[in-house]
Amino acid sequence: MDETVLPGAGSHDELSAAALPAHLYIHVPFCSSKCSYCDFFSITDVSDERIEPVRRGLDDQIARWAELGLPGMIETMYIGGGTPTVLTTRLVELLRIAFDAFDRSDRAEVTVEANPDSLTSLLVESLAEAGATRISLGVQSFDARELALLGRAHTVDDALIGCEAVRMAGMDLSVDLMCGIPGQSVDTWLESLEQVLTTGARHVSVYPLTLEEGTPLQSACSEGRLRAPDPDLTATLMRIAEECLQSAGLRRYEVANYAVPGHESRHNLAYWTSRQYIGIGPSAHGMLDVPTAIAAGVLDPEQAADASRVRYSEADDLDEWLAGAGGEVELLSAAEAAREDVMLELRLTRGTTIAQVERANLMPVMEDLESLGLIERGGTGEQTRFRTTSRGWLLGNEVFSRVWAGV
Repeated sequence: MDETVLPGAGSHDELSAAALPAHLYIHVPFCSSKCSYCDFFSITDVSDERIEPVRRGLDDQIARWAELGLPGMIETMYIGGGTPTVLTTRLVELLRIAFDAFDRSDRAEVTVEANPDSLTSLLVESLAEAGATRISLGVQSFDARELALLGRAHTVDDALIGCEAVRMAGMDLSVDLMCGIPGQSVDTWLESLEQVLTTGARHVSVYPLTLEEGTPLQSACSEGRLRAPDPDLTATLMRIAEECLQSAGLRRYEVANYAVPGHESRHNLAYWTSRQYIGIGPSAHGMLDVPTAIAAGVLDPEQAADASRVRYSEADDLDEWLAGAGGEVELLSAAEAAREDVMLELRLTRGTTIAQVERANLMPVMEDLESLGLIERGGTGEQTRFRTTSRGWLLGNEVFSRVWAGV
């Protein structure tokens, strides 16, 4: 490893204690259009003049991480957005640049998010040849009326063609579906579930619609132009999805995710088990241990005394990000990190261990949640695990907020 201390980095001893996070997220902030429910950071100007500076900025951030010379290799890479596939050939170039910059495991999972309207067979083949192993396709619904209501730019046929292209290229296919859409019925939901099972997807994510403040869909519902989602119906649709997908061999392993065993998202599992990850690109987030954060210049050594975990974000204004402005840095104490570990692991159907709960001083909270029927325990002694009940799964926000607050 290069012994030169980079600007903003710590001492050589601190650099020596650091390691390259095994998980990398790259944020591509472009979309061909804005969906009616979306409040994520994205830009609909997909001109060469707008895209090219961002591509160079992503390349520069990748190079700066690679120049740290930290030991370790990449196990998972996730290119998300936005809609990365609007970059077309530039996306393939970005993938190759990242591969050239970092050592990666022979069995690395490399996921690219895509929307059906910008996913051509040629692009799928190029991504597969470049080293992508997995496509996460934002379908949301296989019902034409629901797609129009959501402001999606693709048709049902586009979605089916995209799924087939991924399957033919030999990559793993993950499909996103959304329930609780205004006007959605049990029948249209069942049709979407039945359709997704024909695609060969070995991973399906099921998300309940959230009406985000300031989005066109939220405004339409608040003004009475659309009927707001019924939470009871949404819960019913979530249960239907669980029954339908699990009966077809896709096991629910997390709050919103189902997979054929062996095809779980390893990248997302890294988030839920508090592994370090790098976030690159405007509005991207990352999580680092203290030595790595110091080595990367994210954390000043003088700030490190009481920190156990470092979360950081990149600037969420594109021009500020291009000018080199940083985002926010959040320091978690050891107690906060321990509570966060429990909170994240409770997202998983396998739950969390009694050792984790005791380390976080959360036993009184867990016992109270257990008395409310939101948490259950299995096993005995040191093998005891806590997991959400079926009711706790559907009321996850209540569980997670109680655990994070520690009360």
